[in-house]
Amino acid sequence: MRGLGRVVFVAVLLLMAGTLNIVYGIAAVSNAHFFDGTQYAFSNLHTWGWIGIIVGIIQLTGGFSLLSGGGYGRFIGIFAATLGAIESLFAIGGPHPWWALGIFVVSLWVLHGLIVYSEDFAAQT
Repeated sequence: MRGLGRVVFVAVLLLMAGTLNIVYGIAAVSNAHFFDGTQYAFSNLHTWGWIGIIVGIIQLTGGFSLLSGGGYGRFIGIFAATLGAIESLFAIGGPHPWWALGIFVVSLWVLHGLIVYSEDFAAQT
């Protein structure tokens, strides 16, 4: 099937982004020294930590569903990558903007792979 390699690649990227968001969220919730001096405009560090954990879990479920070939995976993958991109844009103002930009780039790459795969799949039928 055309584009299958791209979907596997995107699923691995989605799993990586989910893992990074969970690690980022756990560090925020546990008051790690990674976030010393952090101030957020919209809420506190614990709220962003829980948002990161939830987004990471959604991304992990989407990645595993994509690897198993489920239709849920493509939908949840696009949804989770969009949430990951938005969440990382809000975190750019924190103490580690390069970390947030890295997660943003991975999320955009996942979005591109899933949208292009959808076009390839529609062109085949």
